[in-house]
Amino acid sequence: MLEGMPFLKGVTFMSDRSELILRGFSIDWSEVEEDSYVREIEAIRDLDSLTFHSPITFFVGENGSGKSTLLEAIAVAAGFNPEGGTRNYSFATRNSHSDLYQAIRLVRSSRKIGWGYFLRAESFYNVATAEEAYSQGPGGRPQHFHERSHGESFLAVAQRYFQGNGLYFLDEPEAALSPQRQLTLLMEIHQCMQDGGQFIIVTHSPILLGMPNAEILTFDEGTIHPCEYEDTDSYKVTSTFINSREMFLHRLFEE
Repeated sequence: MLEGMPFLKGVTFMSDRSELILRGFSIDWSEVEEDSYVREIEAIRDLDSLTFHSPITFFVGENGSGKSTLLEAIAVAAGFNPEGGTRNYSFATRNSHSDLYQAIRLVRSSRKIGWGYFLRAESFYNVATAEEAYSQGPGGRPQHFHERSHGESFLAVAQRYFQGNGLYFLDEPEAALSPQRQLTLLMEIHQCMQDGGQFIIVTHSPILLGMPNAEILTFDEGTIHPCEYEDTDSYKVTSTFINSREMFLHRLFEE
C-alpha cells in the first residue's frame, strides 16, 4: 500500500525544553481591546501563559475554538506576516488579524531563528502572488506556485522552505493534500525536526496527528489542555467511520 514510503523509525525528540527555539509565551491582556472578539473565545480568554514541551506541537479542536487565532497571534509576534510566508514577506491583502499578537510575550531560548515559514491554507493564494513579486529581485528563485495544483504548491513550500534550526507555523496544511501527500508532508516535518526545526501546527488530520511523541493540545471543553492521539475527535470519528461505516451512516442518517 505504501510501497517506497519509509516508516518513522528511531524517532527521537528533544527532552530538554531549553533546546526549543520557542519555549512558550505569556499574554498581557491589558494590550487587548475590551471589545476584541478574542475575549469571547472560551479556550483563550482565560489563558495567561503556555509552555511548549516538544519540537512539534499540534493545536486541535472544533471549528471556531480559537486554534487558528492563537497560532496567528504567536506567528505574528514572532515576526511573520499575518497572511503567511517567510519573515521577509511584508504585504497585506486584507487586515483581518486580531490584536492578540500585541499581547503575546514570547519566551525564547538562546537559539536564534535561522529560518521559518508561516503556512496558512486560507490565504496561500495571496502568498503565492506575493512570492512572484519577491522572486523578481536579485538572486530570486521563482517557485511558480500558481502554475501548480494547490497540493503541489503546499508540498513545494515544505521541500523548499523547511530547513533545520527554523520555526514553522502551519495552519491546516492538510487542506489541499491527499492522504498519500499528507504522509509525504509528515516525513518532511519529521526530517526538519531532526535537523533542529520546531513546528506549531493547527490540524484536523489524523495522519499528521500520528507523529510520534508530538505534543497535542486540544482547545475543546473551554480550556487548552494536553490530549492523547486516540482521544482526539479526528482520530475517533475517522476510526469509527472506517471500522463501522454502515452502522455509522445508518445512525447519522436516521438522526
